[in-house]
Amino acid sequence: MKGVLLVNLGSPDSTDPKDVKKYLDEFLMDERVIDVPYLLRAFLVKGIILNTRPKKSAAAYQKIWWDEGSPLIVLSERLQKAVDQLTAVPIALAMRYGNPSIETGLQELANKGVDEVLLVPLYPQFAMATTETILVLAEKIREKKFPNMSFTNVPAFYNHPDYVRVLANSIQDELKDKDWDHILFSYHGVPERHIKKSDITKSHCKIDGQCCQTSSPAHQFCYRHQCYETTRQVAKYLELKEGSYSTSFQSRLGRDPWLQPYTDATINSYAEKGIKNLAVVTPAFVSDCLETLEEIGMEGKEEFLAHGGENFYAIPCLNVNEDWVKVLSRWIDEWALAETTA
Repeated sequence: MKGVLLVNLGSPDSTDPKDVKKYLDEFLMDERVIDVPYLLRAFLVKGIILNTRPKKSAAAYQKIWWDEGSPLIVLSERLQKAVDQLTAVPIALAMRYGNPSIETGLQELANKGVDEVLLVPLYPQFAMATTETILVLAEKIREKKFPNMSFTNVPAFYNHPDYVRVLANSIQDELKDKDWDHILFSYHGVPERHIKKSDITKSHCKIDGQCCQTSSPAHQFCYRHQCYETTRQVAKYLELKEGSYSTSFQSRLGRDPWLQPYTDATINSYAEKGIKNLAVVTPAFVSDCLETLEEIGMEGKEEFLAHGGENFYAIPCLNVNEDWVKVLSRWIDEWALAETTA
């Protein structure tokens, strides 16, 4: 029997600093998030970060927390329910960090008799710290707990025509009654070394401004290329004029080089250059979360206005967009049908 596991990032169970600390411990101790030797990672996370960051992060979560709970969790649950209504395939939900866990999601499917699982990492672009860590952990759990299960995974869909269309139309709908000067496509940042580690050719990715535009097998797992390609294809679909849109990267941590340009500096510079009406879309996520609601929607807006901007439009993620639900459901049905008839 076939079933689907939707997997998103995750969230603390509450805004209590203790819950936030527990969540950050699991998240930051992931070797694909902070990819340094274990002892150094433990020193950085447990010895430094977890002694200072939980209270600050808890305060940020408090700003965006809903009565129902974490926006990311609530929106993911709504997506699961919406997709479930459009397909006959059992749909379970899991988070890479926090609850519900991947093991819990797989157990839910197993209890329904599922032995063939379609893993759907809810990230349009592939990255070590997102898609890869989901697939690696899921496989470890499968080997240990569910040896009779088989997995298929949805590949990165950053350039899938259906995704590009739905994302572009959602941006257009949000801006149809608004005057805007520029659209900034802001993606979650990763250290530059992650790009080079993911290079299957071991030679292509140089982050030199040219490699992402030069065809290569490396692009299959190159987060930077996939981000710029999402921007390019959406801009083409919307017929945006050159210079009216750009790409940046947010949420850096530590002192190592991360992908640039940085979103916070970009937002400030645009305001200072005279851009009065800025729209920001965050296509690295399909569900709104702390990074989109607080970092962009609150902090980004505050900085833009403080530096001379007038109107700041934080465009929501796809969330439970009707067309997105239909696309995701169709992908699932196509997989189920292909597997059945093969």
